[in-house]
Order: sequence, then C-alpha cells, then structure tokens
Amino acid sequence: MAAPMIWDEPTKSESNRITIDPITRLEGHGQIEIFLDDNGNVANAYFQTPELRGFERFCIGRRVTEMNQLTARLCGVCPGAHHMAASKAADACYNTTPTDTAFMIRDLFYGAHFVHSHIAHFYALASADFVLGPSSPAATRNVLGVVGAVGLELGSAVVKARAYAQRIQAIIGGKATHPVMGVPGGVSKAITKEEQADILSMTEYMRDFAQTSIKVLEDVVLANKDYVDIIANPDIFYSETYYMGMVNGDNKVEFHDGPIRVVDQKGAEFAKYDAKDYLDHIAEAVEPWSYQKFPYLKNVGYKGMVDGPDSGMYRATPLSRLNAADGMKTPLAQDEYDKYFGLFKSLGVEGPIHHTLATHWARLIEMLYAAELCHDLAQNPDLTTGDIKKHDLTPGGVGIGCVEAPRGTLTHHYVSDENGIVTDCNLVVGTTNNNGPMNMSVAKAAKALIKDGMVSPGLLNMVEMAFRAYDPCNSCATHSLPGQMPLKAVIRDADGEVYKTFSRN
Repeated sequence: MAAPMIWDEPTKSESNRITIDPITRLEGHGQIEIFLDDNGNVANAYFQTPELRGFERFCIGRRVTEMNQLTARLCGVCPGAHHMAASKAADACYNTTPTDTAFMIRDLFYGAHFVHSHIAHFYALASADFVLGPSSPAATRNVLGVVGAVGLELGSAVVKARAYAQRIQAIIGGKATHPVMGVPGGVSKAITKEEQADILSMTEYMRDFAQTSIKVLEDVVLANKDYVDIIANPDIFYSETYYMGMVNGDNKVEFHDGPIRVVDQKGAEFAKYDAKDYLDHIAEAVEPWSYQKFPYLKNVGYKGMVDGPDSGMYRATPLSRLNAADGMKTPLAQDEYDKYFGLFKSLGVEGPIHHTLATHWARLIEMLYAAELCHDLAQNPDLTTGDIKKHDLTPGGVGIGCVEAPRGTLTHHYVSDENGIVTDCNLVVGTTNNNGPMNMSVAKAAKALIKDGMVSPGLLNMVEMAFRAYDPCNSCATHSLPGQMPLKAVIRDADGEVYKTFSRN
C-alpha cells in the first residue's frame, strides 16, 4: 500500500510572491503567502486567517446556561469540545461541580468525540498526503482517492467507526453534532442499561478500529523509507518549542479534567497549573496581518515567530500532549506510546519529539486511548446509577473551564452576574494556541523546499502539509481585529464582464 515518492516537474515562479489560496483540507478558511527574495529563495512565509468571527463578543449578555450550546455552534467539527469546556465553566459560574455519575457520563461522551474527530482528520484530511503521495494529482488527493487506494473494506470501516462514535455522542448528548446535555452540576439525561449495552458494543468496534488505523500507519508510512526520511528531516518539518497538555495526577495524558503541564525543549517540566490560573501563564500577542492571536508563555515572553528556549512559543497538539506527559492511562495506548518514542530513540532522538509530522502518529495513539477509555467507562456499573445533577446552585462569579480539544488545549473563561448573565468572555481555542508554531512550520518548510524560484503543485502541497499536521480549525480561532475588514466588490455587466472593481485593504 505504500505510495512511491513521485515528484511533479517544478517550474520557475514568475513572481516574488506565491499565494496558496485557498489552502485545502482544513476546517475554516486560510491562505499561505510565500515571499521570495531576488534569488528566488524564500524570504518568509505566512499562514494567514483572512476571516473574523469575533465570537466572544456575541456571548456577552447571554445566559451562562446557554453558552455550551451557543459556543458548540462555532463549527461542526469540534462542538463537543466547546460544549465540554463551556459546561465546566458554567459549573464554576454556578459554584458547583458535577456529580460522580455525571462526570463519568461527560467523560464517556468526550472520549467518543475524540474518536470521531481524530478519524475525520487522519482519513479525510491528512492521509491523502501519505497514502497517495504529496505529489499525486490534486483531483485524486482526497478521501475518495484514499478509499480507492486502501480498498472499500477499510473505507467502510472508517465510516462505521466514525458513525459509532457519533452515535454514542447522540445517545448521551442528545445530538451527534451539537450536544445539549450539559447543565450546571451535571447532565440533563441519564443513561439506561439498554443504552449502556449498545454503547459497549460500539466501543469494542471503535477500539479494534483504532488498532487497525495504527497498523495502516505502520504499513503505509513507517514502512516507507522515503516518508520516514521526510518526517525525521530536521530541516523541513521540525521546530523546538515548549509543549502543553493536560495530565492527571500521575502525569498521564488527560482530555477532560486535570492540571495543565508545560515542558521545555528538553522535556523538563517548565510549569504545571490549574486551569483557573491560566492568565498567570498565558498571554496573547497580535500581528497586523492575521485575525488570529498569537498565544505565548508569559514567563518566557513573546519574541515573534521563532522557536528555542528564549521564545514563548508553545505547541498544544497530540504531539504536544504526548511530549508533556509521562505516558497513557490505558494499556494498549501505553504500548503504542512506548513504540512511538522507541522508534524515535532508535533514530537518535532523546526527550521530546520535535518532528511536526509525527503529530499524525500521536493522533492515532490518542484515538486508541479515547476508544479504550470509552470501552472501560461503558462497562462501569455506576454509569446508570446515582444522581446526574446537583441542585444546590448559586449563580454569579467567574467560571473557567478547560479541556483538551482534539486540536489543543481549550479554555472558556466567563464572568457572570448574580442573574447568571455573561458580562465578559474570553476563549483560547486549540488552534489559536498553535498559530505561531503553524506560521513557523509553514515558513521553515517553504524555505527548505522552494529554491531558485522553482515551484510545483507537489512542493506547495508539501508546504501545506506543515500546517495540516496541526489539524487547524480556523472557524473558532479568529479573535483579533487588527484593522478594517478587507473588502473587494466586483461589478459585472449583463454579459458577465468586469465593469469596475472596488477594494479596501
């Protein structure tokens, strides 16, 4: 199944500016601007988000209890993550915590969300670059091309596993895409024993499918020396940053609830803090050319788009979560975690893995972990017993809810009054955490791949692979307003010919 590395013929760029617009296989919209010097080499490259959502402003004046449904509609890809973070923030605004049973139900829901999201990214967005090759024709470099290459049997398994994960979300959350379950102090609906049995059966399939996915990665990517050479090449897809991820008390990977751990470029713990203290550790810079902010470690400082210990740039991705943790909570995922770090150790890598494309492997390990977690929770007899909601609620106050979204650490911060109305709101979403590193990764790949002005669709797709590893979701990541919104109006006559163009930059 391993695809050969066939490069298309590069041609000389006729301009000192190369624009990739739109960039493909991501959630939301984006573009890449590459600027060449007089010798045709890359002077710099930028990952830009040319849209503004300004969602935080919409939230002011709304009820805290609406927030987990309102923010879930930021996009259709990560609504479960926003629902969970908002539900945790609402708990805090009402000065409560979920019951034990409610916490378990939320945990099961969230594991299923991770499974469906990671399946979508790996198979629909990322795998074409490896299964078909980065220089394969654009018309076939998509999910249908992948199914054609790997076979209908695996393609059907992908659809079935993702459908099962969404079915679990629908049973628990009320809807597969935009859940309605979270209430302050718990959830709105209990799980019946019949639903528990149904969920258990589906989690078995999800767990087996996650193992199959790792086998696909081993056969298609790790068995292909050309691909391994690309992944391990420190001159293309590689950045030495800080790494952020949620952990449990044993520093194992956690998605739902726990402290945030940050490690440095050598793997030493740099910080470990509760989500309510995030503003003591994280700040956000702005640049005039992007509608996304640029988070950085406050205790290091903002130095722009550079890596290293003196730059506050950090990554919050599946790669980051594995780097920031000491292992996984479930046995099968722990075995894969050991193989993952073991392979890189055999290549001479000690400590954190800085190779950006390894994020895809880390994502599959997380998929297996989430499926195992769902299977374990689905067997728990307490899942269908006990109270699902606390009733002693006091509205008013500050609520900070944090979870690991599939794309990175997600924080919802609300200030509410005594009537439970939001008076202030701040969202630091998974993709925003990675905005600086994505720019760094795109620029590094472009500088390594484009020489003497020679470009080709395959080389430009390789540049896109740099951001695609982060699985960005720009729909919910745009929070900065650096200036006027860009506007271009084109007036055409009755024959469709351009009569006049007006633009505002």
